[in-house]
Amino acid sequence: MIVSMTGFGKSVCRLQDKALKIEIRSLNSKNLDLSVKTPSLYREYENVVRNIVGSQLERGKVEVVITLEQENGQAACVINKPLLIQYFKEIKQVAQMMDTDISDNFLPDLLRLPEVLKSANQEPDPTEWPAIEDALKEAIAQLVEFRRSEGEHMSKDILMRENNIRQLLEEIIPWEKDRVSNIKDRIYRSLKEVSENVKVDENRFEQEVIFYLEKLDITEEKVRLNKHLDYFRETLQDAEAGGKKLGFIGQEIGREINTIGSKANHAEIQKLVVQMKDELEKIKEQLMNVL
Repeated sequence: MIVSMTGFGKSVCRLQDKALKIEIRSLNSKNLDLSVKTPSLYREYENVVRNIVGSQLERGKVEVVITLEQENGQAACVINKPLLIQYFKEIKQVAQMMDTDISDNFLPDLLRLPEVLKSANQEPDPTEWPAIEDALKEAIAQLVEFRRSEGEHMSKDILMRENNIRQLLEEIIPWEKDRVSNIKDRIYRSLKEVSENVKVDENRFEQEVIFYLEKLDITEEKVRLNKHLDYFRETLQDAEAGGKKLGFIGQEIGREINTIGSKANHAEIQKLVVQMKDELEKIKEQLMNVL
């Protein structure tokens, strides 16, 4: 069964005087594109977090956000007052040199400058890591389950559209006899338009028409298209189904549909081909999000 690359997982790790909220989001991407944001207190664990997430998630644009919340009323961060005052003096001096005024409301901007805000605790407690790791793995497990659930919904939609292509292919059959008759009539009328007095060798005419129709015959393409659709369905329902492999099969399906369209020479068949192409494009859009 296919798995989506879109997912979300969340967990909360409660420690003695604080709580860590871990959120993991993933979107579609050709490879694993991992982004990790952690509080400065736990920055040293960033590579460990990357290794754990990377070992369990194969592909996708994955964002891990860990936020720190104090639960005892204490501030999670403190202001580096000497540095803040130094920034203020430097900015005020530059403003005087430029003969410009400083707004009274620029203190929030000063707080955003590097190192002005720092963690109240400068060193993490090593005994906290096992609980944080368990919470991280719980968030990953939620994301994986979300991906599987999303994959089931996608699979149903893809199977429906694959079945629509099969039905449209069957609808071509009744038009094939009409198609052959129309081609014969069109060739015969073209000969008549050349000259009213032209004499047509019926045997030779039939031979040429047969030769021409063999070039326009779509039986082989229909057989190959059915086989590709069978292989697509088989792969889709396989436990190891992957978006890349399904995408390659989808390309082969598209080639056969295009060939049928180029050989059709019949308005009704062309309409059916357009509908098949539309269904295939919707399948391809879904496959872009398959793991």
